[in-house]
Amino acid sequence: MADTLIITLAQLNQKVGDLAANAATMLAVRERAEGSDLIVYPEMQLIGYPPEDLILKPALIERAAIALEAMAAATADGGPAMLVGSVFVRDGALHNGVALLDQGKVAAVRFKVELPNYGTFDEKRYFLPGPLPEPVPFKGAMLGLPICEDIWQPEVCRHLAAQGADIFLCINGSPYEIDKDVLRIDGVAKRRAIDTGIPLAYLNRVGGQDEVVFDGASFVVGPEGALWVQMPDWEEAIVDTVWQKVPSGAQGSGGHRWRCQPGVVSELAEHPEDIYCAMVLALRDYVNTNRFPGVVLGLSGGIDSAICAAIAVDALGPERVWCVMMPSAYTSAESLEDAEACAKMLGVRLDTIPISPAVDAFADMLAPAFEGRQPDLAEENLQSRIRGTTLMALSNKFGPMLVTTGNKSEMSVGYATIYGDMNGGYNPLKDAYKTTVFAISRWRNKARPKIGLGPEGMVMPERIITKPPSAELRPDQKDSDSLPDYAVLDAILLGLVEHEKSVDQLVAEGFDHATVSRIERLLNVAEYKRRQAPPGVKLGMRNFGRDRRYPITHGFRTG
Repeated sequence: MADTLIITLAQLNQKVGDLAANAATMLAVRERAEGSDLIVYPEMQLIGYPPEDLILKPALIERAAIALEAMAAATADGGPAMLVGSVFVRDGALHNGVALLDQGKVAAVRFKVELPNYGTFDEKRYFLPGPLPEPVPFKGAMLGLPICEDIWQPEVCRHLAAQGADIFLCINGSPYEIDKDVLRIDGVAKRRAIDTGIPLAYLNRVGGQDEVVFDGASFVVGPEGALWVQMPDWEEAIVDTVWQKVPSGAQGSGGHRWRCQPGVVSELAEHPEDIYCAMVLALRDYVNTNRFPGVVLGLSGGIDSAICAAIAVDALGPERVWCVMMPSAYTSAESLEDAEACAKMLGVRLDTIPISPAVDAFADMLAPAFEGRQPDLAEENLQSRIRGTTLMALSNKFGPMLVTTGNKSEMSVGYATIYGDMNGGYNPLKDAYKTTVFAISRWRNKARPKIGLGPEGMVMPERIITKPPSAELRPDQKDSDSLPDYAVLDAILLGLVEHEKSVDQLVAEGFDHATVSRIERLLNVAEYKRRQAPPGVKLGMRNFGRDRRYPITHGFRTG
């Protein structure tokens, strides 16, 4: 039996449903892993995670089994074994599991016990929990193989420890949320390691999948809680970890334990770079995986569109980003100047398409129907819808995906035009409140993200950040005409959305009753708009969509 094991942690991206590509990538890693004893891949790496209702297709399950057997056959060459996450059928039930592929066969399979069913997770819809797993013997080590949620509760790891496990290898598909890396390491992994006295390697995937993004940030912790290895976040990485069997207990007892040699401890992105990287990676993978040649977006001279343009450039490069300024009679000279300056800073194409001819044409067309009525919100929204139609026409004609630029504050209260500025294929700001937009804009003007393809230095004129926000749909319009100050609005929304607080609770915290009650009403009546909004990356604990599923029609109010 070996006294040293080299365990390779492969922090990879994946394509949901693309079994051939995922298998080929894993086998390519194996080809390069000379000297490794075992290669570990993230949760469900073979079929992609989360597969949602794709997993209900029998053809997917059948092909996954065939692909896994083919990968197992590849290990007959005497090279590294592999731990591969996939879906398995036992007694007619589906299980989320992991297989040890070694010596040309599927040597062992273990199933996930704790199935998350909250927020973005709905695993109980698809899987049955497995029995408490037994350790898997491998070259003198007893491997405990908890899967993701299995370490968030103590039972699985305690059972594995009681059955003789001496290394935990935990594969994960853990989506990014703000501050989640600290929670994973300090709040979960270290607790399991200290509780059981067993070192734990935590392997996470990286990359975007629709509305969730995975940050990687895999690590190894020791039984005393020490951080032995920290892999980078937001990037694929392959790291060889060296494990040695060392004596333990009293002298002469003959006992042993496994320790991982300390390795590189990478620095993780701090706030707000982590939020910005989440937006960049999510947009990059969405555009590339869905095979769009690039993106197009409206550049208004305002902060939301400016930061979206910067995110797009950092995701795809300036040559794949097309910005369009669509001035109307209410567009200020400042906005025209700021949009042009922003485009130059980012190095992107900028075209100007005035919408006044279309506005005038619609005014003439609707004049008989609108006769006797004063101009109001209908005319304002018409401008937004003309812009949305213009951008969709460019997308249809030339192929780039339209990026939507509305933030979470606006989407919360319906301060957005359905079939207008809500048009598009993906929204990087969907889960970002306006105060977050200001924060990442100030940060990006001073720094460049680690995964960015855009320029160093400023990406927008400072005036875009400091001037009062305005939709510019009527003379001298300001967002503050319709909404509270964004610092106040976002604090109220955080209470109503993320923490499900009532009006009375927020009033007790010092907010004005009439303001909170109005915001709650706007939040409720805008649900129908949000149901028709494009997808966008999840950043916090409660995004609109899978995290928060409210009925469109209901009569409950808290104040």
